[in-house]
Amino acid sequence: MIKLTDHMKAILAQQLPIQATCSKDGLPDIGPKRSLRTYDDSTLIYNENTAGQTLQNIRDGSKIAVAVIAREALEGYRFVGRPEVFSEGEPFEQAVAYAEEKGYKPPKFAVLVHIEDIYTLAPGPTTAGKKVTAT
Repeated sequence: MIKLTDHMKAILAQQLPIQATCSKDGLPDIGPKRSLRTYDDSTLIYNENTAGQTLQNIRDGSKIAVAVIAREALEGYRFVGRPEVFSEGEPFEQAVAYAEEKGYKPPKFAVLVHIEDIYTLAPGPTTAGKKVTAT
């Protein structure tokens, strides 16, 4: 099982993650997810507020990729996983509590991202785009 390191969690907590999905017709969709955060050691969570193209892509079976970059340190990660949408239950309750704590509007859904692969975004011929084994 893939596990996030403390370093990965710190970058996720400090930087603005960007997520990407793909429509069933192959059209990419990309955008910031300011509510994206660590759920547990192998899962991310974000509050879905727009219920727009990203959610439709997920419902159509798209995987999700999340990139987070610490520009000043020239490092970052790309997390690829299987999204799961919740409109009730513990993940949704956590999303509602997070929104209240941050002063955000209540989410329409909570999305868990079950991480399947992690890649480094650090520059260099031996590091850029390499799969990370985080266990």
